[in-house]
Amino acid sequence: MIMMIEKRIDFTMVLAQCFILLVLSSPVLFAQVSEESPEPEELFDFWVGEWNVSWDEGDGSKGRGINIVEKTLDGTVIQENFSITEGQQSGFKGTSISVYQQRFERWKQAWADNNGGYYDFTGDLDGEKRIFRTEMRELPDGRRLMQRMVFYDIAEDSLMWDWEASYDGGETWTLNWRIRYNRITETDGN
Repeated sequence: MIMMIEKRIDFTMVLAQCFILLVLSSPVLFAQVSEESPEPEELFDFWVGEWNVSWDEGDGSKGRGINIVEKTLDGTVIQENFSITEGQQSGFKGTSISVYQQRFERWKQAWADNNGGYYDFTGDLDGEKRIFRTEMRELPDGRRLMQRMVFYDIAEDSLMWDWEASYDGGETWTLNWRIRYNRITETDGN
């Protein structure tokens, strides 16, 4: 009888230990799943916020600006308001709206700026990178141009953004502009 009770206690202790391990590891497991596989309509939520942005101007100086990105229209549209405050293109402003089209299972973005620029992008996911890409268009000189924005090194308070061009159907890409994003915090005084 004593042996039977000891075996039951051992089995109960093993079950209790398994339960404790499961409970303690569950938040980690759930966090990993949600970070690795966001829902398609949440692929660009990381971008929402107020950001200080900066880049190398090519002459050793820094360009700077602010990008305010928010969800609008009942949280279904991401709206961006970008402005350059310091540097060679000071005064440049642009805005975009991005939306997940559930019916087509794709992201779309429209960009316009105060220099008359307009772009139409389709969103994509490449590993941990988030990408908005234009369709290929033929230039007057016969070359075929595609452009894309690549968001990467995405963290809670920072990310990198590259503006790239391809003239060979997306086989190779040339970097045109790299911007570092840093989230504005209350201690920034903004």
